[in-house]
Amino acid sequence: RYRDGVLIAGDRRATMGNVVVYDRADKVLSIDDDAVMALAGSPAVAYEIARLLEISFQHYRRSQLQVLSLDGKLRILSRLLRDNLPLAMQGIGAVIPIFAAFDEQEEEGKIFFYDVLGATFESVDFCTTGSGSQIIRGSLYYLNRWERPFAERDEDDALRLIVKMLETAAEYDTATGGFKATAAIYPQVMRVTGDGITTIPEAELATIYAALNR
Repeated sequence: RYRDGVLIAGDRRATMGNVVVYDRADKVLSIDDDAVMALAGSPAVAYEIARLLEISFQHYRRSQLQVLSLDGKLRILSRLLRDNLPLAMQGIGAVIPIFAAFDEQEEEGKIFFYDVLGATFESVDFCTTGSGSQIIRGSLYYLNRWERPFAERDEDDALRLIVKMLETAAEYDTATGGFKATAAIYPQVMRVTGDGITTIPEAELATIYAALNR
């Protein structure tokens, strides 16, 4: 969470064991006008859960002629994850997502994370998931607690921090894809604010990487 809302980001690498399957995977998906989900775990199951979540939101809006509440959205995702428990227990279909949304009632961006059973937790300052998450979690805590709180940072500062953390995770985790200048592979970064959901353009990310690698 930064000064204006929430930035949610993900690398682009999809793996199967120790094999890199794809380096341009979409791991951050817009679910509706106010919510974004970052995926971690089995890609096939994660994409299916995201699709069902989007359809559920649309169905409620069209049938009830109103937008589903934030609590309602969180409960639907929780139920989808709980229904996926048999696959998760087999070790072939676990999904641990991060859900970010703008709460219009409190006029602020919020971050939520889940366990494989579908339990929902709100993260006040930041959240990480995926195989590279533990590598950077301590660094994020340190920076937020002892340097400068993320909630006080502007977007430029928050973006530079995100880029550095993704590169750090990629350095020590083979399932996390790093920046490749020759292939022009950039991470996905979306912002969730009171103005809606927008994607950070790759041109802006390229400028940040260029400045950091001078």
